[in-house]
Amino acid sequence: MSKLGNLGARLHRGEVGYDFVGNRKIWYGISILITITAILGLTVRGLNMGIEFEGGAVFTTPKTSVSVSQAETYAEQASGHQAVVQRLGGGELRIQISGVDTGKSNGVKTALSKDLKVPAEEIAADLVGPSWGDQIAAKAWQGLVIFMILVVIYLAIAFEWRMAIAALVALIHDITITVGIYALVGFEVTPGTVIGLLTILGYSLYDTVVVFDSLKEQTKDITKQTRWTYSDVANRSINSTLVRSINTTVVALLPVAGLLFIGGGVLGAGTLNDISLSLFVGLAAGAYSSIFIATPLVADLKEREPQMKALRKRVMAKRAQAAAEEELAGTRSVGLDPDEPDDAAAVVGPRSQPASRNRGRGRPSGKRR
Repeated sequence: MSKLGNLGARLHRGEVGYDFVGNRKIWYGISILITITAILGLTVRGLNMGIEFEGGAVFTTPKTSVSVSQAETYAEQASGHQAVVQRLGGGELRIQISGVDTGKSNGVKTALSKDLKVPAEEIAADLVGPSWGDQIAAKAWQGLVIFMILVVIYLAIAFEWRMAIAALVALIHDITITVGIYALVGFEVTPGTVIGLLTILGYSLYDTVVVFDSLKEQTKDITKQTRWTYSDVANRSINSTLVRSINTTVVALLPVAGLLFIGGGVLGAGTLNDISLSLFVGLAAGAYSSIFIATPLVADLKEREPQMKALRKRVMAKRAQAAAEEELAGTRSVGLDPDEPDDAAAVVGPRSQPASRNRGRGRPSGKRR
């Protein structure tokens, strides 16, 4: 841990660092590849929408020895619709049937009682109508759009419009990847998923704003110097906050991983999968986008400005001049004969005076007699 702390201090001071902005094309390519994969998964497989969005019924049975696959067969035969069955931690079964008419729920419940050999009164039924599901979906999209608009307005006022655009691109990147993972994995999309998405968007913005704030502070008078370009300062801002971003991301991912892998996988609490998967994927994608997407994209947009183009020319010219002088000095030092006296040293060092010039020194007038 002390080594990590020392590394963070050295990164903050600019003693070491990685050229994130210089290698931005690599990160853009990786993000594009992941995004295309997510879109293909969403297009081919689609989302497994919960009954809160499509309407239907959820039956929770008492503990039974019937297998999940057999229970799915019984549920589909009783309802005529596709069923999703999950085994809960205590051996109970959660049977979700989307699109089933709520008026037929009693008949489905009776059939399941016979097939699963459990008392009908011990089967809990939750019914959702399709109109209510449509309202939930509309409200979810409405909340997401409003969130995006408010984010862009705030960042444009607090920072500048280029940073607002970069943050918006990073958010869309995170949403697309998270939704695509949901499609590929096949987890159920519930209101908990929407809550998880909104949560990880806020977390992604937190990391991005931290870097943007550092970048804004370091570029106040950037045009008054000729040592750094805007991309150089942006890269230093990423490096100075890198360890902080890693620490906060790891600390946030650990409990979410516990919910996803231990709660959902080991203990069988399937109801935790919807929100834990969105949080886990979104937190990782948000940390990636704040470092590899948002800030390099801001640097790309800023470098298009006339002032930044002129600054880059001055910086490059100064660096070329310094390199030429260094090369020239190296050539001179290499070309010197070690057996011959160095002229520069002869000029700088003390010169031996003729004996005649030393006459008369030490007398009040200093004149020769």
